[in-house]
Amino acid sequence: MSKADALFTDLLHAQRVWDTELPDFDPATAPPAPLPLFHTWFADAVAAGQPEPHAMTLATADADGLPDVRTLLLHGADERGFYFASHATSAKGRQLAARPYAALGFYWPSLGRQVRVRGPVTRCTPAESHADLHARSTGALAAALTGTQSEVVESVAALHRAADAAWERAQAEPDTEAPTWTRYVVEPAEVEFFQGDARRRHIRLRYRRTEGGTGGSAWTRELLWP
Repeated sequence: MSKADALFTDLLHAQRVWDTELPDFDPATAPPAPLPLFHTWFADAVAAGQPEPHAMTLATADADGLPDVRTLLLHGADERGFYFASHATSAKGRQLAARPYAALGFYWPSLGRQVRVRGPVTRCTPAESHADLHARSTGALAAALTGTQSEVVESVAALHRAADAAWERAQAEPDTEAPTWTRYVVEPAEVEFFQGDARRRHIRLRYRRTEGGTGGSAWTRELLWP
């Protein structure tokens, strides 16, 4: 092992996990469907001061079936599913067009909690996508108007020029269209809630969607070994 590798390994092993008091979670008290529990856990993360609690990982698969992952922001969560947005022409947009299935991951270390979501992905309507973009900041609109996401840019200077021009346009034309901007919804087939425990007695509660019940679907709850 090189000196640099050894230093990194020592640094890695010195990091603490959940160096704070963690909340209890009794799965017997969990609601029959996952959405109310997600709303509660999200509010708990905000109250605990968790930075960027709406940040999540999005996993997709490319044309060869190989996994791809990135971090982006949650745009909503309701009975239909979990929402995010991107350009349909981006790498993730192309992957979802070919393989419309994804997984989401939320991690709130201040509470030792994770939430995992898996399910099919549907594109929302153009009107929903337009409303999504224009409900956000000028910076978000400028970012949506800057270049072609995931494509090669020749230099940082070129990026700065395009970004500056996009900012000017977003400020001058706040209702302008970004034609490829698309709102997506992950319609969950599975949602798993993980509550960490300092003694490694982690609680994992999985909801699986099943046919039948009110509205044509219901949820089965399962407790998993950690």
